[in-house]
Amino acid sequence: MHPTGPIPPPAAHRARVMWIEPDRVFYAGRLGAPKRRTLGAICLYVALDAPIRVSVDGERWLVGDLVLVPPHLPHLLACATRHIADLLVEPETVDEAALPAYLRGGPRVVDAPQTHRRILQAHARLGEAGDAGLAGTSFDEAFFGAALAPRRLDTRIAAVVEAIRRDPSAPSAAQACAAAAGLSFSRFLHLFKDETGVSFRSLRTWKRARSLLRHVNRPSNLADVALVSGYPDSTHFSHSIRQVYGLTPRDLFAGSRDLVLVGREAVARGATVHA
Repeated sequence: MHPTGPIPPPAAHRARVMWIEPDRVFYAGRLGAPKRRTLGAICLYVALDAPIRVSVDGERWLVGDLVLVPPHLPHLLACATRHIADLLVEPETVDEAALPAYLRGGPRVVDAPQTHRRILQAHARLGEAGDAGLAGTSFDEAFFGAALAPRRLDTRIAAVVEAIRRDPSAPSAAQACAAAAGLSFSRFLHLFKDETGVSFRSLRTWKRARSLLRHVNRPSNLADVALVSGYPDSTHFSHSIRQVYGLTPRDLFAGSRDLVLVGREAVARGATVHA
């Protein structure tokens, strides 16, 4: 991937694709008309054919080709053409101090034209040939130019995070996780937040909502998806998804019918994969 190469033609910006990995997501497609959203990942919004607009306070808008929003920060998102891209990085998996400058801090407009060009090129190649377009290239290499430095978690907390990541639908109670880690309940909650940067409840809520992305282009009954994703009922499911994505599950699925899914998680969950 050569970040100094040509920017793909406008037609390439319309390719609707999502590359989903256990700790990374790239999405390019329709924005829809979301309300306030709160994602649990480091989020880099990417302009495809019009500037991205992000508001954290509901009044002041950040406008640019790349806009960075830190995890768990409520915000509004807009774009004149309703075509956007975003990159999601799970914060507990990366060493924050070693991240490239354009992935640290925020919310802010990021001035990184080479990074913007690299992302557009990767998107164009995915749109042309699915994951075959980036065969032999890791997610981080494709979008960031190199692997992001991993975060070293306390082994007890790492085991809990891995269990949630592996099966976010499981009814993982904090008390049970504390006992499994050999920690008191209060010590576990404190250490978990120190290590991951977020509360146990917030991380579990995000991972559960994130797991929905594996199913969005499948013709499924929403009630069944809610149960598979670990939600006790459709009301809880709808409320949680709206809080995270700013869209109802029905609207999210309706806008993803022709979305191409690629990557390990897409294949692992039996999602429809087009190449």
